[in-house]
Amino acid sequence: QLQLVESGGGLVQPGGSLRLSCAASGFPLDYYAIGWFRQAPGKEREGVLCISPTGGTTTYANSDKGRFTISRDNRKNRVDLQMNSLKPEDTAVYYCAARSPGCSAYPEWYDNWGQGTQVTVSP
Repeated sequence: QLQLVESGGGLVQPGGSLRLSCAASGFPLDYYAIGWFRQAPGKEREGVLCISPTGGTTTYANSDKGRFTISRDNRKNRVDLQMNSLKPEDTAVYYCAARSPGCSAYPEWYDNWGQGTQVTVSP
């Protein structure tokens, strides 16, 4: 059973950076696409970025283009989300999720989810 655990969230000032990590256990990540999603209070969960098993990336939130990047290290069974130039509207709980064989913008198509990590962007 694949299990995912997010880490790296916290409180950061506008313009700051955070690096979130999604650590997997129980099964190699090699065959999974990993998506990062976020959910702000009162809003639906939305896709942020996804990385395919072969390393191809897809950005789902136009507002994040150029600010967020995703990377994977299959040897460490980990996927990271680097977030720069953070804005207050980036405040949300961030989740990583896995699906096979490829990426999707739809949360309901993902089979495995982490518990989430809170990101708060505030002065």
